[in-house]
Amino acid sequence: GVRIGNWLEDEYAHQDLLRDFIRKREQGQLLVQRLARLQENIFKRVELSVSSDGFVHFGDTVLLMNSDNKPSDLERDPEMCGDVTLAVDMEEVSLYSEEPLQISRGLSAVKRVDPIGRNAFCIVSVDGSAVGEPLRYGQNFLLGTKGGVSDKLFYLASDHKTFKDFAKKSRLQKVFLTAEVSYLALWQAKSLDPQLRLEHEGFPVPANTKIIITHCYTNRNLAVPRTFCVWSYFGKEFEVICHNYLDSHRVEEDKNHWEIITSNPGPEDGTMLDRPK
Repeated sequence: GVRIGNWLEDEYAHQDLLRDFIRKREQGQLLVQRLARLQENIFKRVELSVSSDGFVHFGDTVLLMNSDNKPSDLERDPEMCGDVTLAVDMEEVSLYSEEPLQISRGLSAVKRVDPIGRNAFCIVSVDGSAVGEPLRYGQNFLLGTKGGVSDKLFYLASDHKTFKDFAKKSRLQKVFLTAEVSYLALWQAKSLDPQLRLEHEGFPVPANTKIIITHCYTNRNLAVPRTFCVWSYFGKEFEVICHNYLDSHRVEEDKNHWEIITSNPGPEDGTMLDRPK
């Protein structure tokens, strides 16, 4: 038969698409390949540091967990219950770019307490303290992460909210990741009991124990309100912010409570959470 219309242009366009597909597949740039690589990296199991003396040390790889100690209540939404850990969010837009996978600057709290690429953090010194020295109450430190996709550390940071810059859901002070080591990325651990804070200052910070994590520059505490949900590539997660949640006695509520989780030093595998009580 006789071909009519723009058959030649259609043929060229089809060949271009095929060539583009083959090129992307060879370079590992197809969306399905990028998704597979992303999942492999961020869900890859990470070994946490073992604390032989029960304290947190500079250089330790840890989880930051906000535990749920409220009794099971039929009125509570099951999605709001359970322990959560601080994790790197992943912006979906980076999946469709041909650039190498980038760490997102956003954070969220996730309902998994096993150490993987996206929720493992490192305790980093800013004052010359050597790796292996204990972190002390009232001492400045950095919280670094590679998020499972980066070769270098990015640091947990925050800044005063402005009319244009705030947490999307709660409109309170946001937290983010930065490559810069500056005063915006400095944090301190504080004793849970306000009446013992001055007394405890300078003492080593215990691992796997509830503490307050305070942003030095703004004097706001790291928090998971659990009332603000964010949708990420991984599903429904909680917004993480800096805000001081105080009860009627001016004591921090559980939204501000964190535990620095280390590995189980016993013969059993896993974190200290898996250890028999």
